[in-house]
Order: sequence, then structure tokens, then C-alpha cells
Amino acid sequence: MKLALCSDGGAPFWAVVDPEADAARPISGGIADWGPRVTRGEGEAALRFEGPARALSTLRLLAPCERTSKVVISGANYSKHLVEFGVAAPTQPIAFLKAFGALIGANDPIRYPPLTEQLDYECELVVVIGTDEIDLDDPLACVLGYTAGNDVSARDLQRSGPPGIGMDLYAAKSQDRATPVGPWIVTRDEFPVGSPALRLSTTINGEVRQDGTTADMTWDVSALIRFVQARVSFGVGDLLFTGTPEGVGQGSGRYLNPGDLVEVVLEGVGALRNVVGPKTLA
Repeated sequence: MKLALCSDGGAPFWAVVDPEADAARPISGGIADWGPRVTRGEGEAALRFEGPARALSTLRLLAPCERTSKVVISGANYSKHLVEFGVAAPTQPIAFLKAFGALIGANDPIRYPPLTEQLDYECELVVVIGTDEIDLDDPLACVLGYTAGNDVSARDLQRSGPPGIGMDLYAAKSQDRATPVGPWIVTRDEFPVGSPALRLSTTINGEVRQDGTTADMTWDVSALIRFVQARVSFGVGDLLFTGTPEGVGQGSGRYLNPGDLVEVVLEGVGALRNVVGPKTLA
């Protein structure tokens, strides 16, 4: 089942979507109302449909995340990506928070922030948490489903932290309206049991820059959930980015430019197609 957060210019609403049929069936309530039941495997029986079906092509797809949700980023989770950065592999996962205001939808323009000259791309598998109760013996039981993300990063800002203090990940990763997520959530039951092993890629203006698989993650989805939950508790609707494979702009020095078409594709989920906007003054 595919669950999308949609807009027709009014208040956002959730819908079960069928892209092939160009259909979106609006559902009542927010993710906290039906997310836990869907996560437990009740499927459409957990949903109450509201109003007639809509043409999906007439709707804007928003980032599938409500404003009350946390956005957690896990980094340094692919060994070849670490080689690009010239850093040693960490002995445990790395996690930090991204501001909600950074998120945009699957087809929205990527804002080019005024403070950076090195805007980078990172295709990622994104986990959507479906319950407030996290079973550390079976972390995947709390997963509602998966979506795609592009963890756009300002690399020069990332390296701008004072000596001895560390990277400025907040400035690098939380720039307003720069992080595409979507196009929808595909529920966990659509995938084989276990942590997903899915191909993911990034192309810039049709040129492949990243082409990897989530099977190469150092820490799988279960391990990342356990790590984060021990530090900051998850809740219904929270997002967990899981890291990116090699091929980012920092490795080649080829960063994003205004007008670039950035396409991130995640197997079994779908595609993000975002154009980088003009460099903003604010």
C-alpha cells in the first residue's frame, strides 16, 4: 500500500494512492490515528476513507511527514562513502536531527541556500516509524514503511565548525526547503522480511552519480533504530534517514548548480525529481 501526504491548495490530507491508475483515495485523520494499526498489519481495514477518489496527477505530493514528527539522520553508514571523505569507519552509528522546515516534496524545487557554494546530494532509504512503542528485540515491528530521501547538504558549512568543536551538521543539513522526501510511503508488508536490500541511485541532468544498494549499509535498519531509540525515543510518523552510498559531489568536486535536475530513485518506492532553484539572497 502506498500512503501519500497530498495537497490541492487547501489543507494537506493523507491518501492511499495508485500511481498507475492515477488515483488518490483520501483518508480521514493524521498518521497518529491510523499509523499504529497499519504498522500492525491491518492494511486498509485500519483506514476510514473520506470523500471520492481524486486524480493523483492533479495533486501536489508533500513530504510524507507531519510537522510534529522528528527527522533523524544517520550518517557514515556506507564504507565506500567514508573513503570519499577520507575518514576512518566509526565504531558505532552516527545520528543527529534535521529541521522539519528542510523537507520538501517529490517534485518541489530545491532551494539553493545563500550561505553555501557547495550544495551536495545524497540518495537515501528513509524509514517511517509507525508506533510509539519500540520493541528493541524486534525493531522492524515499529516500521510503518519506507520512502526515498535526498539529504541535500551544504558541505562548506558542514566543515565550518570551530577547531576542536566538530562539524556544523545543523547548518549543513537543515537548510530551509532543500531536502526532498517521498513520493509516498510504501508499507513494510510490500517488502521481504528483514532490513530492505534495495537499489538506490542519483542522476544529475541524466548523468548517474550514485548507484548503490542498501544491502551495503554498515548498520541495518534494526541496528539504527536500536541506536537512536536508546538516545532519543521515536514516535509515530518520525523519519529516519539511513545514510548514502559513494558518489556524492564532495568526492568529485562536482556540486549542484542552479537549474540542475536531480533524480533520486529507490527500488520498490519511486522517484524524487527536483530542480535546483536559483541561488537565494535569504
